[in-house]
Amino acid sequence: MLSRRTFGKALLASAATAAMPASGDSKRALLYLGTYSSPEGPEGSRGNGKGIYLMEMNPETGALTQRDLFPTELNPSWLALDGERGRLYTGNETNEFQGEHSGSVSAYSVEAGSGRLKLLNTVSSGGAGPAHISVHPSGKFVFVANYAGGTVAVLPVTADGLRSASDVKHDEGQTGATHANTAPPGSFAASGHDAPHAHMIEADPAGRFVLASDLGLDRIYVWKFDAGAGKLAANDPPWATLPAGDGPRHFAFHPNGRWLYSLQEESSTIVLFEYDHERGVLKPLQTVSSLPAGFAGTNFTSEIRVSKDGRFVYAANRLHDSISYFSIAAGGHLAWAGEQWTRGDYPRSFTIDPSGQFLFSCNQRGDAVACFRVDKKTGALTFTGQYTAAGTPACIVFL
Repeated sequence: MLSRRTFGKALLASAATAAMPASGDSKRALLYLGTYSSPEGPEGSRGNGKGIYLMEMNPETGALTQRDLFPTELNPSWLALDGERGRLYTGNETNEFQGEHSGSVSAYSVEAGSGRLKLLNTVSSGGAGPAHISVHPSGKFVFVANYAGGTVAVLPVTADGLRSASDVKHDEGQTGATHANTAPPGSFAASGHDAPHAHMIEADPAGRFVLASDLGLDRIYVWKFDAGAGKLAANDPPWATLPAGDGPRHFAFHPNGRWLYSLQEESSTIVLFEYDHERGVLKPLQTVSSLPAGFAGTNFTSEIRVSKDGRFVYAANRLHDSISYFSIAAGGHLAWAGEQWTRGDYPRSFTIDPSGQFLFSCNQRGDAVACFRVDKKTGALTFTGQYTAAGTPACIVFL
């Protein structure tokens, strides 16, 4: 295992990695890296990124080589790709757009083969501080969760980019406890129970319902979606409730569409829900910690993903700076399988490449992306020694 002392040396070595020859066109895998790029970056700190980076992954080593940069100071901290239709959308995490208290979403066309981006347009996100965006399975709508504004919005897709929201919903209700009772001993994790804070939004696999987590209200909303009008309507029941103060952040569907795993930011827990795709109803089945047994202190979770083969769940821990992994047993239940140090501070998100061989951790405060090889039999992660220098990296999507 690489010591923390040698982290800086390895980070400097990333310059050599960037000079590696490109792999052949038949093997190359292209990806986009979104960063915090504004002087007003995340959590009051300065963004060190320059915008959206186009990179190429070596399919044998996982090494990343920068191919292009598309500069923007709008904090493109979350990316959503519609590869089938040649579009990339960016959630721009700011609190002001065209004189309004709102963030924005940008639409880019993707040039076939090269992956080069062309900005089409930018529209209001329907609320301040967009933290997450996703694309409806039809490709006709983009969904936005506005953390600072406590709203979710539906943006229709057009031939020229995006148009203004066809629907905006304001989360309303009683905020949860400042501290989660289910958090680790000694935890002081408290990040968002002062107001509603929409943190993620995504349609279910069939596109009939849209789910949205609100960290401040400790809820996962379920909306019925009218794909003709681009409208959201409350389901019955309208949400699933998490324990007060837990702070649901992100969630991930299992490939079978029947299980949903929700990651709570302040309690550092993962909740398995059984999902009724006919009625859009969530039923809790299991709760586990995202941290190793015996951990005490403060941690903030960030990202959760399910392996493409549906055998493992991965979850990222900030401050503990680790990615934990779990095997999936009968009924979707999770069993602890292990953890891996992220080799950098504050993993804001992580992504597994389409082949399932490599996992990339965006270490926000470490200003680097670290690469790990995935053992498909055990789910275990092994550091490859590959770092890619990037200012305040936030999100990766593969083309």
